Amino acid sequence: MSTSIRTPCTFTFVSAAKKTALTVLSAALLPALTALPAHADDKPGAKQPQPPASMSTVGGAQLGLPGTQVRLGQGAPVLPKEVSGRSWIVADAESGDVLASHNAHWRLPPASTLKMLFADTVLPRLPKSQVHKVKDSDLAGVGAGSSLVGIKEDHTYSVHDMWLGVFLRSGNDAVHVLSQMNGGWDKTARDMQAHAEELQALDTTVVSPDGYDAKGQVSSAYDLTLIARSGMQKKDFREYSSTTTADFPGEKKKGKKRESFQIQNTNRLLTGAYGVEPYKGLAGVKNGNTTHAGATFTGVAQRGDKVLLVTVMNPSANESSAVYKEAARLLDWGFEASGKVTPVGELVPPRSVDTEPGTAGAKGRGGSGKSAAGGAGAGDTAVAKDARTRVAASDGGAGGVGTALAIAGGALVVLAAGVLLVNRRWPLPALARRRRP
Repeated sequence: MSTSIRTPCTFTFVSAAKKTALTVLSAALLPALTALPAHADDKPGAKQPQPPASMSTVGGAQLGLPGTQVRLGQGAPVLPKEVSGRSWIVADAESGDVLASHNAHWRLPPASTLKMLFADTVLPRLPKSQVHKVKDSDLAGVGAGSSLVGIKEDHTYSVHDMWLGVFLRSGNDAVHVLSQMNGGWDKTARDMQAHAEELQALDTTVVSPDGYDAKGQVSSAYDLTLIARSGMQKKDFREYSSTTTADFPGEKKKGKKRESFQIQNTNRLLTGAYGVEPYKGLAGVKNGNTTHAGATFTGVAQRGDKVLLVTVMNPSANESSAVYKEAARLLDWGFEASGKVTPVGELVPPRSVDTEPGTAGAKGRGGSGKSAAGGAGAGDTAVAKDARTRVAASDGGAGGVGTALAIAGGALVVLAAGVLLVNRRWPLPALARRRRP
């Protein structure tokens, strides 16, 4: 059962009047439960944790250093002062250049931004037209206080319905059902871990596929950015990520026709809500918030022919919606600074992508020629070759998922018949090679 997708994007060619109307509607409907909870360590006078003295050097040695890393050139703007995230990164989505970072490899709880890895791993495996009748066991173990889209046992949903629930409402109930369809909760966690290792997201440890707080579950701003870059290669991932509102199947009542209800995306930079202006050109990706993780956010935005990725983890500022406002400041800086800074590192390609010796991709595997599992002894683990995954292509072209390492500057979002269509051209950069057979 498919759903209609409404009021999608904030790209520059959407008329100002239409964009304003869509934003007002989304802001009015976005529920108050998306307000950020207090963090345990945000109490006045609480001592803030410090990053490790040495961290992973995947992507470059400078990314393994604590503190802010940036190399300003002539005419480059200074970084915004009002950025309090424990960890953040700004990167060029096409070239992979990291323009600036702060504790990029600090391993921190990711909250629901981990759902990007869940989607990047599982989305290609389940046809979106497939339907599933939900059993009680499918919803067993959903954590107390979880964000939910409202899936009910003994009701039938399409895979498409459930992905809307994952991306828009960050629904842990939808993640649980899709995980069961993928072979089970534990198997899905293992699949995600293997895919993270394939992407060289080696700071990431998956315990709970939905991002719910779990002991030992961590990621980093660097890894979340790698994961988002991979996910955005998938057409369906892009469409779900950039959708603001959609219809979701409701509860069927005896003797009555099953009705739907509207769900809204909790990404405030996409929709505009609670004092946050929608960011012009934003196309996703995912926000998160838990008690231990604080607020986390990864976004991708386009301005002209430039596409940037930004991740912010756990800001300490007292301003409301700080994670979104800080991400917007970093995006503004990145668009202005592009071409005026020397990169401090790079987003490395997946392990299974062929790269020629001496290319940026080959060097990027461990940062300046080091092995990805080497680095600064910050707990990087060597990954057995047979653990590397091969994710099936979801777009049916350009060599499949992971072969295109960049979001093309010509990526477009358009409205047609009420359905969001994400079109793109893929001029692959030199470091992108076809997967090995």
